[in-house]
Amino acid sequence: MAQIGRFARAERDARIRGLPRRDLWWRVRNARWAGRRIDWSAYLFLLPFLLPFTVTVLGAIVFGVFVSFTDWQIVGAPHWVGVSNYAQAMGDHWVVGAWSNTLRYAMLYVPGTLLVALTMALYVNGQRRGYVLARAAFYMPNVISVTVVGVVWVWILATQHGLLNQVLGYFGIAPIGWLTDPKWVLIGLAATSIWWDAGFIMVLLLAGLQDIPKELREASSIDGCNDAQTLWHVTLPLLRPALSLSLTLLTIAGLRVFSQIYIMTNGGPADASQSVIGYVYEMGFGKYQLGYAAAISMMLFVTILIVTVVQLRVFREMTH
Repeated sequence: MAQIGRFARAERDARIRGLPRRDLWWRVRNARWAGRRIDWSAYLFLLPFLLPFTVTVLGAIVFGVFVSFTDWQIVGAPHWVGVSNYAQAMGDHWVVGAWSNTLRYAMLYVPGTLLVALTMALYVNGQRRGYVLARAAFYMPNVISVTVVGVVWVWILATQHGLLNQVLGYFGIAPIGWLTDPKWVLIGLAATSIWWDAGFIMVLLLAGLQDIPKELREASSIDGCNDAQTLWHVTLPLLRPALSLSLTLLTIAGLRVFSQIYIMTNGGPADASQSVIGYVYEMGFGKYQLGYAAAISMMLFVTILIVTVVQLRVFREMTH
């Protein structure tokens, strides 16, 4: 509306002054673009980030797409093979196994991390006794490197002398092969990742909780709602933007998991924890089949992109 008003005033002033038609056009054009001026200084400050990002990320994606249509073993020139790498990946039972492991891991990791992080955020936001110390303790694992996390949790989850199995032994529970039994390995890895990442998601959810007006919760309690009803009918609906962001980040992290699996199990036992990225690493840098590895990477990239778009669309519809 402001731009329309500026446009009308410029045309009126030009006609009153009896300006030529050409001058009238220029005045009207300048008035139309007055509210659309681009602050180029902002883009100048972004250049130190945009240039490396374009070269290292976008450039790598474009190069990866090209390599996925070739047969390249690092040494020598890549040979164009078309979609044969994708066709091979569709019929490779090792790829199917890696996808199955990754999806099952994500199904444990994503809801588990979200639930733990939400519980911690609600506790800290309630400002109960010791909440300042709890906030620091909850976030502290996220600042530890993945190597340290992997080494520590290998000791905690060890079958014979692991800390967790020793604690369970006091209750008469036999030792569990958290990292050596194919039935339990994904649970052990997911538990490690939940402990590691829940603090970061807690910060996102805590920011969303602090944006919710306290008056709404007070009004619900006056209307007779208990804590559970207030959480379900007031807090969670208003927390949907933060939940949407957290769910998207967790899904992406779950589908591209690699580091903790590589450090803790290296895909074992019997490839029961081999992830898609782990198989890509094995094909690309173990067997030097870079074209085939790039094809699998592009398939994972498209899958993550589709899942992310669907999640954002669903949360947007729920919000409206």
